[in-house]
Amino acid sequence: MRFVGIFAALALLASPLHAQTKQKHVLLLIADDLGMDVGCYGHPVIQTPNLDRLAKKGVRFTKAYSTVASCSPSRAAIFTGLYSHQNGMYGLHHAPHSQQSHAWVQSLANLLRAGGYWTGIIDKVHVGPTSVYDWEAVITKGTGRDNVAIARHAKEFIAQRKDRPFFLTVGFVDPHRAAVGFGNEAFAKDPAEVRYDPAKVIVPPHLPDTPEVRKDLAECYQSVSRMDRGVGLVLKELEDAGLLDDTLIIFISDNGIPFPGAKTTLYNAGIHLPLLVSGPGHRHGGTHKGLASWIDLAPTILDFTSVKGPKYTLPGQSLMPVLGKETSDRDAVFGSHQMHEITMAYPMRTIVTPRWKLIANLDHEKDFPFASDLWASPSWQVVRSGKAKSLGEKSVESFLRRPKEELYDLESDPHELKNLAGNKDHASTLSELRTRLRQWQADTKDPWQIVYREEDVRFNKK
Repeated sequence: MRFVGIFAALALLASPLHAQTKQKHVLLLIADDLGMDVGCYGHPVIQTPNLDRLAKKGVRFTKAYSTVASCSPSRAAIFTGLYSHQNGMYGLHHAPHSQQSHAWVQSLANLLRAGGYWTGIIDKVHVGPTSVYDWEAVITKGTGRDNVAIARHAKEFIAQRKDRPFFLTVGFVDPHRAAVGFGNEAFAKDPAEVRYDPAKVIVPPHLPDTPEVRKDLAECYQSVSRMDRGVGLVLKELEDAGLLDDTLIIFISDNGIPFPGAKTTLYNAGIHLPLLVSGPGHRHGGTHKGLASWIDLAPTILDFTSVKGPKYTLPGQSLMPVLGKETSDRDAVFGSHQMHEITMAYPMRTIVTPRWKLIANLDHEKDFPFASDLWASPSWQVVRSGKAKSLGEKSVESFLRRPKEELYDLESDPHELKNLAGNKDHASTLSELRTRLRQWQADTKDPWQIVYREEDVRFNKK
């Protein structure tokens, strides 16, 4: 009878039922101000070996979009599954901007905690109030850009879970700008740092090719490689704990690079971002070419963990069903921007399809505002000084003074240099996208929908 009991136990361990009862952990890795400048997305210079390995282990999305190119609003959308005009995080959370999500909003931190998960966040939080984003463990001291410390905290967090599944968010500070540069001075003697020759950087079309910009980009590249090292260290702790194969790993950025023409805009340089997903049972080295949005991340995590969602309906959709596919029938994603800093009110809305993008600038008669870190950057100061006469292939005038609508053909014009909104040949496309954008505003109860409507004389004024 004793042997029968042993064999029965072994059979149970090998059964599908046992596999279904295995704990499902979630690790969400968020880079700060990282665009598509990653090795696994084809960048020929930047070294990101750990992200490249993660891409080979899981699925790489090629058309993934943030809903907004601003830190706090983007993170709020990630954690709540609601657009910024829904969750109330209209701009930056920290003082003096002090934006907050509505009290009724239910975030992943709260939902998964209620579902029995050990929840925590390391380093950058940047959302509030605490009642809405109520992680059990908030670890922000002694981290910063020290990725060795971040990995150590991740190890401690995993060890403290006891018998509970965990949901851990790691909010890297890199490659966000520091008070000066990218914080690289603190790592001057670190042999693990990867440094770059300004002569070999790739200057994007939205920046002027000057020595100042090249040096600025080289500093940013170094910060990206340091972040990549942090990803590797955190994943190593997960592997050492024996939990790597039981964990859904999601790597994203909150918005595009911290340079003019990217961060705080709804152009592709600001919202077209990396999305790597690896987890139990998913294909290795796969590429998904369908559209995805940061609004989908909360539904995806809730789907994977089988944790009950909020009382209200989320506008996104789980990505779990498409992880084994190369594409999907998703035909549009949307974006919602109100402000970055409190002084930067400039509401915009966008719809992105596999081919087209429409941006509606809801207060287009004012100049486009500058974030303080972008304004102080060498890449803008070289333009401001007159040494550079343009922002790459865009004029300074076109960047600062936007039309009411911008229509781009992403297939023929991926860098969004030619606005087709006034082109009669594309009038039907503009009309269709405009109608869909307005319907989405209505569906999501956008308070700004009163501004973007057909009968609004002010908006339609040329």
